[in-house]
Amino acid sequence: MKNIAGIMRKKRKINYAVLFMAMLGVIFLFIFNYLPMFGVVIGFKDMDYALNINKALSTSSFVGFKNFLAFLHDKDFKNIMVNTLGLNFLQLIITFPVPIIFAVMLNELRSKKLQKGVQTITYFPYFISWVVFGGILIGMLSPEGGVVNEILKTMGIIKEPISFVSNPDYFWGVVIISSLIKGLGWGAIIYIAAIAGIDSALYDAAKIDGANRFQKALYITIPCITGTIVVMLLLQVSGLLSSNFDQIYVLQNPLNLSRSEVLDTYIYKIGISQRRYSFTTAVGLFKSIISLVLLTSGNLISKKLLGRGLY
Repeated sequence: MKNIAGIMRKKRKINYAVLFMAMLGVIFLFIFNYLPMFGVVIGFKDMDYALNINKALSTSSFVGFKNFLAFLHDKDFKNIMVNTLGLNFLQLIITFPVPIIFAVMLNELRSKKLQKGVQTITYFPYFISWVVFGGILIGMLSPEGGVVNEILKTMGIIKEPISFVSNPDYFWGVVIISSLIKGLGWGAIIYIAAIAGIDSALYDAAKIDGANRFQKALYITIPCITGTIVVMLLLQVSGLLSSNFDQIYVLQNPLNLSRSEVLDTYIYKIGISQRRYSFTTAVGLFKSIISLVLLTSGNLISKKLLGRGLY
């Protein structure tokens, strides 16, 4: 009994140490994520920014949902929401499954050297900033000497060069394809890690039963990483109103604005250029609430259909 008590005391000490380390993360979240949430009150006020921020918060008039209604009645509201939801939904359908397929295919490579080489090549674009990557992309898609137009003309697919970036009809396609090129390798990392954790005995048993490589991937690999897939899917669903600001802003220009203006670029332009901070705070809060609803709904649906969720 004395030995058991001694072991329990040691475990308590270890737990206190772990708890202390965890508390550092909680404190960080509280300071940088929760304390700033008090700023959402700006969205319900008509702020006078000529005053000190503390004085402005205390003296500015409370306008209720005026800023929210102003956004809902904005002439650009419909176009912005269509662009945001449409583009992100297409990206979810197209770019979400590709890293999973890529990770499974990479796992099936027999040569470890080839596997590492492919991983390195596909990871590299992720570490290039969108300012540089976007500049390269715009140059490649240029109608004047751009490599893409030259290849298409050589193959006889087009007769005249196409201005891919300036034409609104091609903008969503450019965004989706560039997202795949830049994020394919990095997006597959978490699935590769999940596959690495699968018990090799399952594959050995399947081999004895006569399963080929495709059957192993279909009936062992994919089911074993379903939990990871569900978590990543729910996180992407919750971000349907969030776009990659750097990517959109770099590729955006006045000619493609009708298809490239999304919620994030709209908030930036209205908030910074026009200094309508109360309005953009309301828009940001609207976006956060919708994202929370999407995450909660997706989690409930996932639990009912698959028996597992994010929480």
